[in-house]
Amino acid sequence: MFDKIKKRLIGLKKYPIGAEHYELYEEIGQGVSASVYRAKCLDNDEIVAIKVLDFERGNCDLNNVSRESQTMILVDHPNVLKSHCSFVNDHNLWVIMPFMAGGSCLHMLKAFHPEGFEEAIIATILREVLKALEYLHHHGHIHRDVKAGNILISDQGAIKLGDLGVSACLFDHGDRQRARNTFVGTPCWMAPEVMEQLHGYDFKADIWSFGITALELAHGHAPFSKYPPMKVLLMTLQNAPPGLDYESDKKFSKSFKQMTASCLVKDPSKRPSATKLLKHYFFKQARTNDYIARKLLEGLPTIGDRIQTMKQKEEDMLAQKKIPDGQKEEISQASFCE
Repeated sequence: MFDKIKKRLIGLKKYPIGAEHYELYEEIGQGVSASVYRAKCLDNDEIVAIKVLDFERGNCDLNNVSRESQTMILVDHPNVLKSHCSFVNDHNLWVIMPFMAGGSCLHMLKAFHPEGFEEAIIATILREVLKALEYLHHHGHIHRDVKAGNILISDQGAIKLGDLGVSACLFDHGDRQRARNTFVGTPCWMAPEVMEQLHGYDFKADIWSFGITALELAHGHAPFSKYPPMKVLLMTLQNAPPGLDYESDKKFSKSFKQMTASCLVKDPSKRPSATKLLKHYFFKQARTNDYIARKLLEGLPTIGDRIQTMKQKEEDMLAQKKIPDGQKEEISQASFCE
């Protein structure tokens, strides 16, 4: 195993360690304990994204986060956003990542498609996300935060699943399917078994989040997003699973409704795996990266300009008190990744 890792590291393009090698430009994303910037690597003139995690602000464990970021450097899949390198600068961890000029799917929804995407776009995005989940689950990872805000688009229309900072490696004791007990994720997308914390959970928790993300891409927002977190927890546990309505969602196909319903089953053992889902008839209509670039990115301003417009819109809505509590955090994270 170590030989494989060594070969992988030798083949990696080198990125310099140290803040002095990078020039930060505008902020393109913000979370509770991290900000993401567009930046330039001065050594090779490449535009990159830099995630700056503030240990003091986020009450993070330096050892755990550093170990996780090092693991993500070894990720090798076209649909998973990997890290180029990471290093500590003062009380911050800097994670250097590829720059995804299209921003996140959440950004696209909030800025340009508030009623949701058309079905062919959704099928294409979700197929690529499933490929990422299949890879992660096969290698013993649970992502634990699948949502539109963590699905990123390149300038060529490539789809990558990002923000692996909360993912958990299950290889600790060689048991790939060992269940986790940690309470991590975003309430609207969180599986019931993660909320209950009774028997732990496994990779099937990602499949529930994937189903919620399908609804988010279809409607422009996640189910229960207008409610505060505690109410979301109660509604998820007590109510029937959300889904696409056969009456109000007539524009969507039967196969889309069936695929989503198969993910949003409260009993995790009855949810399909990512591998099985990829074979679902719904994904027959999925298109190419070029299709995504043409349908979503053509004619748009740069991401920096889009972020500025979005921030202004958020400030205006906050001033008029038109944003429900549950959506304030959602909007601030819509630009790139948490």
